[in-house]
Amino acid sequence: MIDYRKAIVPVWTLATGDAQIPPVGGDKPMTAERLSELRGVLATLADRPIATLELHPLPEKLDRDRGIALDAMSPLAQHLSQLISQSARGSATVAASGEGLYRMVVPAKVAAEFGKGLVVPMVPRGSTGSIYGALVGPGGKIAANAKFVPVGGAAAAGTVGGAGATAGAAAAGGTLLTVAAPLVLMAVAVGVSAHADRKRQEAIAHITDLLEQIHADKLEDELSSLNGCRAAIDKATAILLDQGKLGVSLGLDSAVHAIDTAIGKADTRLSKWNSALDKLPEGEPVEIATLTETFPGVDGQGGTFHTHLELAALAVALKRRVNVLQAVEHAQGDPDNLFENFTRELRRDEERLGELESGLAGVLLRLSALELARPNTKRPVFKASEVDSMLRAAHQIRRLGDGVALNGRQTDVAIEIARDPDGSVVVFPALPAEA
Repeated sequence: MIDYRKAIVPVWTLATGDAQIPPVGGDKPMTAERLSELRGVLATLADRPIATLELHPLPEKLDRDRGIALDAMSPLAQHLSQLISQSARGSATVAASGEGLYRMVVPAKVAAEFGKGLVVPMVPRGSTGSIYGALVGPGGKIAANAKFVPVGGAAAAGTVGGAGATAGAAAAGGTLLTVAAPLVLMAVAVGVSAHADRKRQEAIAHITDLLEQIHADKLEDELSSLNGCRAAIDKATAILLDQGKLGVSLGLDSAVHAIDTAIGKADTRLSKWNSALDKLPEGEPVEIATLTETFPGVDGQGGTFHTHLELAALAVALKRRVNVLQAVEHAQGDPDNLFENFTRELRRDEERLGELESGLAGVLLRLSALELARPNTKRPVFKASEVDSMLRAAHQIRRLGDGVALNGRQTDVAIEIARDPDGSVVVFPALPAEA
């Protein structure tokens, strides 16, 4: 049995190009806190994106269905294998087999370039969503006594860009960095895609439950149209991650049209909701009947309004997967400018998605702050059932603002990769590196 408190954790410092930074870190073992500080320093001082890659033992129980599986011949798996084989020659801490759980951490400053959806807390408070098991404590941090040992100097010199680029060692002001742009690019791309697909699965599960309650045929058609995009997106993802070329026969153009249509509907509904809220008398109580005219089902856990919210979340999740595909395609089309193309393409549509999500969050916060008025009736008293109904409605509306964050705190982003002895990998959804 592995004693995680005394584990030796190899750590690579990965650059996406020739980076110029002053001497930081060193070759001495360090704590998790010291490693976190080092990442912050690198992100601040480096003129190119810097990431760290840690190697942990594979947990005994690992839910591989949560991630995206890639075989040993995939570019990401090959880039990782090259890094391992080169490092293992001159490092006692890196096993030649390379089996283990790799954790790439991208600092918050750099992660902001990948899109707003990655740098805000993505899991409920108190839960990290991590797959480490015994490796992390209740707060989501790695066991404090684990020793993180920098790996450097063993990587053979190689080129920075290009689809088949190998890892290379680069000395930048006395600090040894491993230049591995394709490895960072592919890991981030698959992690972002896995995260977006996880959000898609959650949204579909919620929508299915809601539709069973309201039996709305038109909304079922919207769900079917969006859900039908998955096959084309999955095929395109597999092709691009194998560095193939997309073709019309995949049906991705039709999928993008369906997703953009759904995004357009969400924008229209958001405008309608904001307009209705603007018309409410400021500072005055509002009757439930008035709210349900524009927000049907807002006073309960189901209803059309909640279904519209989940359909918007589904469309955003699918759009983010498509954005990653477009970013990877452009990056591979210009192999000497891998990372810059990738981040530029991700930012292109992310602003619109961020505005949509912020707008939806704003509607929920505005609704949750409303004061409900008693029904307009001439009766002097209410039945007990009517009082209970009003209290339930008030409680449900107040809860709409729970967990809503308009501007989340930026956090480091972690992409976890399980590597088997045969070289195949499973990349798990990108998550905040800290809870």
